[in-house]
Amino acid sequence: MAEVLASDGTRLHVEIDGAGKPVTVLAHGLTNSCKELSAFTPLAPGTKVRFCFRGHGHSSTPEPGHYRFEDFASDVDAVARAYGATRAVGTSLGQGAITRLLAAEPDRFERLVFILPAALDVPLSGTELAGFERSADLLETLPTEQAIDEILRGSGRASEYADRPWLRDVDMLLWQDLRPLGVARALREVTMDVAVDERRLLGGVSGPTLVIARGGDAIHPAALGRVLAELMPNVELIMLDSEEELYSSIPVLVERVARFLG
Repeated sequence: MAEVLASDGTRLHVEIDGAGKPVTVLAHGLTNSCKELSAFTPLAPGTKVRFCFRGHGHSSTPEPGHYRFEDFASDVDAVARAYGATRAVGTSLGQGAITRLLAAEPDRFERLVFILPAALDVPLSGTELAGFERSADLLETLPTEQAIDEILRGSGRASEYADRPWLRDVDMLLWQDLRPLGVARALREVTMDVAVDERRLLGGVSGPTLVIARGGDAIHPAALGRVLAELMPNVELIMLDSEEELYSSIPVLVERVARFLG
């Protein structure tokens, strides 16, 4: 384990898997931690650099006003530069942060993997924003475990646990490193932002890109995966029908991502 300083001095927790080249930086999703993408590192070649975004997991929590896509992109950039990463993997928030870098520097990475993309240049709707605001309120006012239970209940996830008991274990695994204050600040700020101002800027990203998307997810819409495949000239799109198919396909996806990064 190590630390890297972002451009504003935020301390970013880093974990390294493997050694040698290529070097890949892996950027997790909103509310999660560096552990979220750990399933993708054992088979991937070279050095894999996982880190926790500001306000998440084991990283430090800056004051409000430092949780927009520009800030999260600076986290990715700082870690990638510290270890000489030439490849990047991002899911949800991580995808948005990497996309922010690419809009300014299209050839920033030689290869890219986007898993469940969530952000581009269209702001979230009022309904989606209300859900994030509610989650932030709960994290700021309730004990952590109670807040998580309320968030899951409000999202409708709790109603699915009877039919799929294993799903709760998966959800709780993703929440285990929760940093309530930092995540609440991120929920209030980055969800009000857009990853890029103009999507056409991604047309200059020539590096091979693998996009994995699925249907039935309002936060990670399948349509966004198709948009990225149309915008960027060298994209392979894997489209899954549902969450069930996503989870059942994880072993295949892990192998596919490893081969792609190699």
